[in-house]
Amino acid sequence: MNDSVRVTEVGLRDGLQNQPHPVSTAGKLELAGALIRAGVRHIEAVSFVHPKAVPQMADAAEVTAGLPFFGGGDKGIDYMALVPNLKGYVRARAAGYQKVAVVLATTDTFNQRNLRMSRDEAEAACREVMTQARIDGVYVRAYLSGACACPYDGLTPVSIVHDLSNRLLTAGANEIAISDTIGAGNPKQIRDILDPLIRANGATRFNLHLHDTRGMALAMVWAGLEAGVRHFDASIGGLGGCPFAPGASGNLATEDLVYLLHGAGLSTGIDLDHLYDAVAVAESITQQSLGGRYSQWRRSQERREQACAPEDAR
Repeated sequence: MNDSVRVTEVGLRDGLQNQPHPVSTAGKLELAGALIRAGVRHIEAVSFVHPKAVPQMADAAEVTAGLPFFGGGDKGIDYMALVPNLKGYVRARAAGYQKVAVVLATTDTFNQRNLRMSRDEAEAACREVMTQARIDGVYVRAYLSGACACPYDGLTPVSIVHDLSNRLLTAGANEIAISDTIGAGNPKQIRDILDPLIRANGATRFNLHLHDTRGMALAMVWAGLEAGVRHFDASIGGLGGCPFAPGASGNLATEDLVYLLHGAGLSTGIDLDHLYDAVAVAESITQQSLGGRYSQWRRSQERREQACAPEDAR
């Protein structure tokens, strides 16, 4: 493998949306700055949802107004906002977003818990956003949540993922994010999902959004790479988990994903040392201990070096 991979950082949205301690606007902007210093150029920054549903996103407009290089500049930062419906889309457009994400879950139950709609109603809401986005020239990502399993109804048949993905693409989605929302998938399942879709539509139309609940995320990334996917989501320090999906612990840690990709000879444009620094910022603003396997290893190395240092150097 000798090509580049797009890593989309979702920690500011998916990572923070269900944190038990309120995270200030200033803290979110501090984390955004740390991620950009690490070389991250694709960021899902906020979601325009009702503040009663997701209080952590109540300051979406204020965060957007303070984002570094938002709306242009020489850094080329690609910002995206999640919108659950046309009302959220209008708010995102008013804030200046040229790229939005909609979400559709694979089952009625998951859509009811997440969006208070049936699956058909949620799909209609996605179509409404995509119709307006096409008129406005706005890029749309469609998250297909529960692609591997629903937290309420169990294993998701691959045929449902194929059907919904194709319908969303036909309706106007620029890309589909195959989302293992509760970290219940495995590499074979990912290949079974991706191979027919990629044959029919090309690999550039698909993104993998993985949670590491059962420790399978990196293995699924590798399956995605072998299938041809070069677009992946991750969350700094493994932050996150859907507030409407029981058992959805942290996302795949950005530092773990980048470490794997670099080891495979793939380019991300992201500096691991600075990314490690961003984990510390995420810990500070969330008041919790974070970090994927790579961060844990770095900390163990630091402790070892400190223990072996001469007494007068400590």
